Order: sequence, then structure tokens, then C-alpha cells
Amino acid sequence: MIDRIEFVDNYDDLSTDTGYQFEFKCNRCGAGYRTAFKATVTGAVSSALDAASSLFGGIFNQASDIGERVRSAGWQKGHDDAFREAIAELKPDFIQCPRCQNWVCRKNCWNDKRGLCKECAPDLGVEMSAAQASRSVEEVWAHAAMAEEDKKLATENWRQTIRATCPDCGKPLATNSKFCPECGAKVKFEEKCPKCNAQLQPGAKFCAECGEKLG
Repeated sequence: MIDRIEFVDNYDDLSTDTGYQFEFKCNRCGAGYRTAFKATVTGAVSSALDAASSLFGGIFNQASDIGERVRSAGWQKGHDDAFREAIAELKPDFIQCPRCQNWVCRKNCWNDKRGLCKECAPDLGVEMSAAQASRSVEEVWAHAAMAEEDKKLATENWRQTIRATCPDCGKPLATNSKFCPECGAKVKFEEKCPKCNAQLQPGAKFCAECGEKLG
């Protein structure tokens, strides 16, 4: 029977030449657990051989090659064993959502009542509270007190065409002015024909509806 190692994609391998360590994270919130660092015998042996090679030379020049072989065989076997142990140790703290297939932590991101992760089945109480808070913010903005000048404009003159700049000098107009405070040019013009009461286009010399001469 083939010896297979079960694995998941929500982990980081923090192992080094001197030991093994793994970190498993929730795909939703990023929280997780890290296994304790497990030192290796092969790491100590290879380190000793590397030191011997650098100190003595000669016949010990081959020690580093031996160290590599120790790492490639013994280290890898130890790594596989440590990985199996890490999965067995931490897997109970995570669960895979049958809908989105993400691995999430049972502590914060699993909706036990629905049998789904909280991304697929959020806590209704939490969502309701968030919706109420969002609506409250919208109502604050909608009912915020306006300045008296803006309030007057909104209630009395909201149908008027209000210019943002002077038609003569192009300077911005801070208020709904009749004349430009910069050059004195007339800003407001008659908007309706005095004869037929039709709406007039800015700058029109004759009424487009009845032909009445304007100005």
C-alpha cells in the first residue's frame, strides 16, 4: 500500500535544517496555530560535519557531501513524519466548508448551526446589527442640519437654474447671487417668456415658443 501524506493548502512550512515547524491558518480570518519547533538529529549531525570540514580539511573535505546526504534522506523522512503529526495535531481546529471548500477555523469562522462557514452562512444577528448601524449612519447624513442659507435655497429656490460661475469673468460663485461679486456682471436672467411664460434658454434674444423679443 502506498504511504500517502494528506495535506491542505492553508499552511506554511517553517522547517529548517535543524528542525521542523508548521503554521496552519484559517482561509477566512487568517488566524491559526503554529506547532512547536521540533529539533532534528540529522540537523545536528550535518552541522557537526560541516564544521569538521571547515576546520580540518584534507580527508574531512568529504564531510560536507556526507552532510548533504544526511539532510536529503534522513531530514526528508523526519520532515514527512513531523508533517503528519502536525496535521493530526491541528486538523481538529479547522473544518472544510462543503460549499466554498475553504478551510476555516472552528473557533471564529464556522457556523455550527448551518454546517457552513460564516462566509457562506453569516451569523444573522451580526449581519442585522451591521445593517442597522449602516442605516443609522445613512439617516444621520440625510437629516444633518444644513446652514440657514443652504436650507433657504433648498426649500424656496430648488427649481431655479443656479450658476456655479460668473458668465462674464468665470469666477466661482459662492452663493446664489444675482450679480457677480468679482466683476459686477448680471448673473440671473429672466428664465420665462413675459408673454407666453415658456422656459427660456440662457442668452436667448427671442422666445423659442412665441417669438417675443427679449431684453
